[in-house]
This record gives sequence, C-alpha cells and structure tokens, in this order.
Amino acid sequence: MHPRCFTALFPLALLCLPLLGHAAEPGGLGLINSQPAPGGGQNYSLSIQTLILLTSLTFLPAALLMMTGFTRIIIVLSLLRQALGTQSSPPNQVLVGLALFLTFFVMGPVFERIYTEAYQPFDEERITMQEAMVRGSIPLKEFMLKQTRESDLALFFKMSRADAVATPEEVPLRVLVPAFVTSELKTAFQIGFAIFIPFLIIDMVVASILMSMGMMMVSPAIVALPFKLMLFVLVDGWQLLLGSLAQSFY
Repeated sequence: MHPRCFTALFPLALLCLPLLGHAAEPGGLGLINSQPAPGGGQNYSLSIQTLILLTSLTFLPAALLMMTGFTRIIIVLSLLRQALGTQSSPPNQVLVGLALFLTFFVMGPVFERIYTEAYQPFDEERITMQEAMVRGSIPLKEFMLKQTRESDLALFFKMSRADAVATPEEVPLRVLVPAFVTSELKTAFQIGFAIFIPFLIIDMVVASILMSMGMMMVSPAIVALPFKLMLFVLVDGWQLLLGSLAQSFY
C-alpha cells in the first residue's frame, strides 16, 4: 500500500492512544515492546504499530462520515435526486462513489499536509508515533473548525463542560466532531433548499396546467420529470452543483 494511504489514519489512531499504555504493561501482550524515546515519549515496536493500524481501520468508515466533507456531499446529492423525482436514478452506488471521490478531492490538501508534516518525519524516524499522531490531527482539526459554526462549537463546549482553548490544536475531538457534523447537516439542508426551489416551481406549474385541463388522472410527477431534466441539463447542472459543492469548503 502506498504511504499516502496511511495519512488519513493518524487522526483515527488518536482514539487508540489510551490502549497503548495498557498494552505496554508487563501483563500486556508479549509481542509488544516499548522503549523511552530520546526526546521524551515512547517508541513502540512494529507489532504495536501494526495493531494500531488494523484497529484504526475499523474506525475508518465512521471517520469518513464524521470528519470529512462526505456528509454534506452525499446529503446534497440525495436531495438533488429527490428534487428531480427520478427515484432511483442515479443509483445509490453512483451517488456514494461520486461523493467519495469528491470528498477525496476536497480533502486532498488536508491529506497532503498530514503526509508531509506527520507521516514523512515518522517514516524517517525523526519523530515518535505519539508526536506523529498529534501532528497529523492538526490539519484535520483546522479543516473541521473552518467548516464549524461558532454557535455549534459553543453548544458542545457548554454541554461537555470543557475548558476554553486558545489554539485549534487544543480543541478536543469529542467536542469538535459533533459540532462539525451538526454544522455540516445545516449547510447541506440549506444547499438542498436552494436546489429544490426551481424544481418545485416546475411541479406546481405542471400540476396547475393539468388541473385546468381536467386531466386529474395524469400524474404531475411523470409530466414534470422531462422538463426538470431538460432544465438541469440546459444549465449544466452537474458541473454547477459539483463545482459549487467543492468551492463551499474553501
């Protein structure tokens, strides 16, 4: 596997830090060894590093949903399909695949920073694993903070009774992640509202025309569908939507 594939796993490994101390105790796993690092901290054997990596993989789907732009993108694409009235077209597999690749595109600069600032120094044995995980979490936290509303962050800070912080690095993930997801849901619904309006107008116009013609048995949704598809194609809807979604993160 290419080294860049590991960059997204550093923030996830933060969740495993409490396990390191227990694993390194005399009663822990026999294959796990830890030695004090020259600059402080601990250096763990390859066995514990592999264990952390494999454990982190189980959190990868949740992290993809909760710590990246995937949530906003997939919700907007789903609302677009509902607004068009195409039911199962594009199918779920296409929407999820499109959302995944657009997420990787949006998160590219963040993953590049994680690779440069955390993985490379760790791979060259210039920093310890703990320091690499801390460095790797900083770009991800900065990305989430940029997309998080202050009101949402303040709400979860209040509920968690956490102390105020001075820098993004000090924001705990248990506060930042739910605040980020809440903001993403709000943003996705706002974009979805703007998408629904023009298609809703077409539905209302078609329904009014059919009613005035006495065609009560004809489904307005079936008649309106080709007009909505034509409108979406004429305005180059896919380029407009995907471009706007990507730019909404910057």
